[in-house]
Amino acid sequence: MPPVTNIAAYQFANLTGLKEWRPELLDLCRTAGLKGTILLSPEGINLFMAGSPEGVETLLTALRQRPGLERLTAKYSESAHQPFTRLLVRLKKEIIAFGVPGIDPAQRTSPKLTPHELKQWLDEGRPVTLLDTRNDYEFKLGTFRGALTMDLDHFRNFPAAVDALPPELKEQPIVMFCTGGIRCEKAGPYMEREGFKSIYQLEGGILKYFEECGSAHYDGECFVFDHRVGVDPALSETSSAICYVCQEPLTEEDQVSPKYRQGQSCPACWRAPEEQREAALAARQEALQRVTSPLPGSVPYDNNRPLKVPASCEGLTVMETLAVVLPHHPAESWEPVFAAGRMRDDDHRPVQPDDCVRGGQRLVQLVPGTLEPEVDAGIRLLHEDEAIIVLHKPAPLPMHAGGRFNRNTLAWFLAAAWHPQKPRPAHRLDANTTGVVVVSRTRHFASLLQPQFERGEVEKHYLVRVQGHPPADGFVCEAAISAECGTLGTRAVDESHGLPAVTGFTVLRRDPDGTALLEARPKTGRTNQIRIHLQHLGWPVCGDPLYLADGQTGRTPTVSMEDPPLCLHAWKIGFRHPLSGAWTHFEAEPPAWVGDWS
Repeated sequence: MPPVTNIAAYQFANLTGLKEWRPELLDLCRTAGLKGTILLSPEGINLFMAGSPEGVETLLTALRQRPGLERLTAKYSESAHQPFTRLLVRLKKEIIAFGVPGIDPAQRTSPKLTPHELKQWLDEGRPVTLLDTRNDYEFKLGTFRGALTMDLDHFRNFPAAVDALPPELKEQPIVMFCTGGIRCEKAGPYMEREGFKSIYQLEGGILKYFEECGSAHYDGECFVFDHRVGVDPALSETSSAICYVCQEPLTEEDQVSPKYRQGQSCPACWRAPEEQREAALAARQEALQRVTSPLPGSVPYDNNRPLKVPASCEGLTVMETLAVVLPHHPAESWEPVFAAGRMRDDDHRPVQPDDCVRGGQRLVQLVPGTLEPEVDAGIRLLHEDEAIIVLHKPAPLPMHAGGRFNRNTLAWFLAAAWHPQKPRPAHRLDANTTGVVVVSRTRHFASLLQPQFERGEVEKHYLVRVQGHPPADGFVCEAAISAECGTLGTRAVDESHGLPAVTGFTVLRRDPDGTALLEARPKTGRTNQIRIHLQHLGWPVCGDPLYLADGQTGRTPTVSMEDPPLCLHAWKIGFRHPLSGAWTHFEAEPPAWVGDWS
């Protein structure tokens, strides 16, 4: 394969008609077999292109026919392969981003030194400051011996870096340089405007100096903005690479470092495993903050609420089915829904109250302009790996969609923050219960974790504040709990037909106000198990809106930011990790209502 010709060129000029010119340049470059980037702006042109010698000259000939570009000069080098993967012609406000008004290199630039003149100055030992105007990652590969670097991460920060230079430099001769000279075209006039009295710029930059003077007074190589990464003073491609994680250029020494793993890390971005975990956790915490600010349910949206017809409702009317499935909704509340055609079937056709339904049929209620109640979105991540997520759930916050909540739920937040993954909580906490929640990252890991909960192999420890003082320091409740929901979705003790349920309790503290702090250890996982058992024993949970004293049921399962907290906290959890099989445990810091029991 013949060598590929690479060119770099720029010219400041007042250019017009750029939108019309852009497709012409694209066609010309495609026909000539060129790849690379051309930047066009009202202030001029900047380009890095590569291809055959004939194709390159065809492009330069066409460009020099444009008014203002007649003296466009290119710097040439060769490579064994095409350093660019695509062709781009872009329209920009500036061909070199600077952001300082009033600097117009097409009208005036600082005096230029040719490469030979600079070499002569350095050979003679003239008192001159060499100023590298490139970014920090560029001069890492090499720079002029004794040059002053400015620790830039972007050329837009050049004015701030100039402000930080020693004031005495304003009286001394300065020769600034960059890769090809284009940045100095703006940097020079700016420094003169800021009071620097003797500013020069290296004509053609480092690449031109290499071409004419080789390595004299220069240590290392020159970073270039293509797949070659760096070129040596002979303008030949070097062995330098680039880190695809942090974009840091890598020397041969960097590439043999144990901290360099291709596509994963390099000495500049490598972190110890613990640091990596902390950084990943912080990034995910930020993602959660973004998807919950504002709360997604605080912005009005059209909500489609599905309802599956139970087999037992086969042949009933729509209204009779609603009375069975949603008994807490009075019949008159459905009248405006039917009147507006907002109750529909699977084919999105409106249905009427007297229409008959089939078991398994799906009805959909359209709720326009839905707004959901506020929830506490202050979720704290405790752990994340490729298999599980462990978090500290605040309250009030429903875990899944239901009732008035669809988007302001933990499940919605997780799906948004981990998209395109759909994390699956391995167990449930009530909306008003705080504490540790374990989530599977994928369906596969859910299949390994979920059965542990179903088999009762997971150790769960809760902290709970109750009304009253249990006389024994430790006790167990084995009252069976009803399988079916009652009023407001509540359940109750049902010794005859209920499901087995076992909870162990330990009194941690008895307080003067008549309440007590307990540790609860549920051995089974029935819905509301701890709350039901404590109500049954005569010591209901403080702040519980449903399971009241004397076996009474509250009027609403309130989820409100203004209500007093439900004093029930999922404190600790232990299980076998679905990836390693090792026993692992996590703990969520107790809330303020727990106080000190040590």
